[in-house]
Amino acid sequence: MLLHLVVLNSLLALGLSSSWPFDVTTLSAPDGSITAKFVSFGATMTELWVKDKYGKARDVVLGYDDNTRLLTDPDHPVFNPIVGRYANRIKNGTFSIPITKDPQPDGPNVYHIPLNSGEVTLHGGIYGWDRRNWTIVSKTQTSVTYKHIDAADEGFPGNVTAYATHTVSDGGILKTEVYATATQETPIMLTQHIYWNLDAFQDGVNDILGHHLQVDSSKVIAVDSNAIPTGDFIQVEGTPFDFTKEQEIGARWNDTVNLCGSGCQGYDHAWVYDNDESNRIGSSLWSDISGIRVDISTDQPAVQVYTSFGLNTPRKTVHGGPSLTYDRWSAIAIEQEGYLDAINTPEWGVDQIYHPGRDYKWSSTYKFSTTE
Repeated sequence: MLLHLVVLNSLLALGLSSSWPFDVTTLSAPDGSITAKFVSFGATMTELWVKDKYGKARDVVLGYDDNTRLLTDPDHPVFNPIVGRYANRIKNGTFSIPITKDPQPDGPNVYHIPLNSGEVTLHGGIYGWDRRNWTIVSKTQTSVTYKHIDAADEGFPGNVTAYATHTVSDGGILKTEVYATATQETPIMLTQHIYWNLDAFQDGVNDILGHHLQVDSSKVIAVDSNAIPTGDFIQVEGTPFDFTKEQEIGARWNDTVNLCGSGCQGYDHAWVYDNDESNRIGSSLWSDISGIRVDISTDQPAVQVYTSFGLNTPRKTVHGGPSLTYDRWSAIAIEQEGYLDAINTPEWGVDQIYHPGRDYKWSSTYKFSTTE
């Protein structure tokens, strides 16, 4: 009891809520079109309420009733946080600066990040940014900014200070921006790992195979059995990867067997955008059932699409839980990011090394509307 009081007083002295880092911040647009909830842990979105074609609000992102599960869930599905310091996969958890194709002998410029998914490092290591305590530095009714200091965590070089700002606005708009600075040369590649189900598990619909997807991309990154880039690209025309024109996600489902790995059915791949999508629509997702549509613009050059083959987590109550689970194909993650493992693929000529004088920026806008 005494220890609890000491911790509580320490948090209050720092201006932090006693529930931190699982303190909930609610943002609502003045016109009532969108409401989002976030916690400081991972700068994570825990709920996102938008209106369907009948005018009824639905929570369209996955999550927990108990947000402490963001830390304790052993399956670690990565529900809707900011992912870093390096999102997606790093081959053998190893890279060097300057970057090289092949592993280099251990030395002062060779770095090893803990493996946490077979022979790769996934989403920044065992305790990436999604499992770190961020702090609120500013907040209004429509916007919140979180700060995180990564002090060479997980074996990455140098310190990185990051600010993530979430904003909602009239017309059903959510925007997330991240700005980061580094004290020395280090790779930075972030994403916002949102799991979408635009039906919100209502109307008897429990998966996203009937959702429509469109991606402004004519190629995906070719990967090996560990989902690590080979350095090549696959042209999407005539393949199950072709979403240049809208398709139901499940339209060519039989062709996706083993596509995301041996025994895996569905998608877990990185599409490279054909254009600068900052002021365009890079990806769109919508459901005929709810009528909810989201159009995504981003300053990132690629998007990882994951149809959640590996999910096995009790649903939050609003989605029919906890007796029912989020399982395979329950949701789709559409992750705006840089080129996958470019720090081990120098033939692409993609520079993901940041340093004093070269700061990192990430921005994505999600615009919601309804279809008939």
